[in-house]
Amino acid sequence: MAKEQLYTIGEVSKLCNVSAKALRFYDKIGMIAPDKISESGYRYYSLDTILSIPIVKYYKQMGFRLEEMQGLVNGDNYYVVEGSFHNKINELWEQEHAIHNSYIAVKEWYELIQEAKAVRLNKAQEVGMRYVAAEDMCCLEQEFEYHYMDSIINIPWVNYLDSVKNEISGPVILEFDSWKDKMEGHATRARIMQKPIHRCACGTNETRFGGFMAATLYHVGPLERIEESYAKLVEWAKAKGVKLGQRVFERYVVDYWTTRNREEFVTELIIPLEDG
Repeated sequence: MAKEQLYTIGEVSKLCNVSAKALRFYDKIGMIAPDKISESGYRYYSLDTILSIPIVKYYKQMGFRLEEMQGLVNGDNYYVVEGSFHNKINELWEQEHAIHNSYIAVKEWYELIQEAKAVRLNKAQEVGMRYVAAEDMCCLEQEFEYHYMDSIINIPWVNYLDSVKNEISGPVILEFDSWKDKMEGHATRARIMQKPIHRCACGTNETRFGGFMAATLYHVGPLERIEESYAKLVEWAKAKGVKLGQRVFERYVVDYWTTRNREEFVTELIIPLEDG
């Protein structure tokens, strides 16, 4: 490319793989202006001007908007560039943080769907024992009235998380002080909990879930029939001579958040075992 040669807008478009429409827009906003416009309106660009186009492309790659590039592409003061870069770094960090949070939430929801599919496919509805790994949870104590949709898609819970600026992922878990009361329809209080994507924000109610051996059973179908699974788990414990603790956790693997077809619901019952 000759330094003194002038290039038409069509030639520049081919050389730099950028549309003529974009070049006209760059001229309109005063970012890259042609060196010469003929009487008939044809635009001509020098090599020095053309070499600003790769800079624009690189700024675009870095996430700069066109309005942010003005004053940077042909700027004479690198302090201006430094300040713009500093602001962009902060902005991109916030975007990266938000994307990471979204990725975690979507990934864990997808994994719950896969878990539910495996339970249904393998008819995994037998009582078993497993160690429940310890996790820190955000939580909130609430009244409970056996209105499962209201308890799971829980407006006060969502509003509370908004108020403390906490983002969560994974299944909703309800903790009840007595599995017997819950099974017999007498439970009046529950603690809702979910795992925070990051450490719970200051002022958030926290609890530790897990860190114990438990008897577990998947309940498949409407939650209004979950007492059938409670009875099955209790009978298993009696037959095996296993001592159940008082508390129970209902871990909602697939629920109203994912489907309105209650026959597809999958809930894991978790009752910690008594020591010894």
